[in-house]
Amino acid sequence: MSQNIGVVDSGVGGLTVVHELMRQLPGESLIYLGDTLRCPYGPRSETEIKRFTWEMVRFLLPKSIKMLVVACNTATAFTLKELQEQLPIPVIGVIKPGARAAIKYTENSHIGVIGTEGTIRSQAYASALKQINPEVSVDSLACPSFVPMVEQGVMSGDNADNIVSQSLQPLQRNNRIDTLILGCTHYPLIKQTIQEVMGHNIAVISSSEETAREASTILEFYDQLVSGTVPPAHRFYTTGDIGHFAKMTESIFKTSVDRFQAVTIEQAII
Repeated sequence: MSQNIGVVDSGVGGLTVVHELMRQLPGESLIYLGDTLRCPYGPRSETEIKRFTWEMVRFLLPKSIKMLVVACNTATAFTLKELQEQLPIPVIGVIKPGARAAIKYTENSHIGVIGTEGTIRSQAYASALKQINPEVSVDSLACPSFVPMVEQGVMSGDNADNIVSQSLQPLQRNNRIDTLILGCTHYPLIKQTIQEVMGHNIAVISSSEETAREASTILEFYDQLVSGTVPPAHRFYTTGDIGHFAKMTESIFKTSVDRFQAVTIEQAII
């Protein structure tokens, strides 16, 4: 039986989901692929996003994965349905879990969403939120500077403060929202700065925790949760610079991580 959970992302942001999967599912072995070479996905066309996502998936499929987690919001918005229809394993994304969490937190049904251009353009969050509560009001804002900033390792300090403050001005002027969805898995890495800019009266929601909870529920349903005392073996792949990727991973996990490998996936086949 396949023993691995596969996780794909456009870069390092999906490691926030991996971190939560490790916390909630400590017995599971994870295989992560971050397409840092072609990050960010947000400004790209739907055709490119789909092609890049499928290349990542085809790289992971031979590695005995029993579930696929699409940790990139942009990839989720444009490819999740297609992947769910065509793959023989459970596939989950990060948008619906994030929407469910926001609905639970909001008290006035006014929710803000920040994400990449692609995610905001897709209206995937607005659709997911309104499926749960048709009366909810959604204010969406693209923040294209956030992902490149995080990928460069700039997650705090004056430069990060200025970029976040300038980007969020349109939402700051909107005093209706009481809940803000971080509609990109890179954004939790600058959550503290976002929280300070928006104010502590705003609930800032990351989908990572809810996504891990959904993964656990699905694996339990299919009787595929790992049991026993064998320690998990995690593997991390990147399409970009392995030294930078390793440094970012260790800063997120707060511990040293081994089993890194740089790969080329453009020609990957099943």
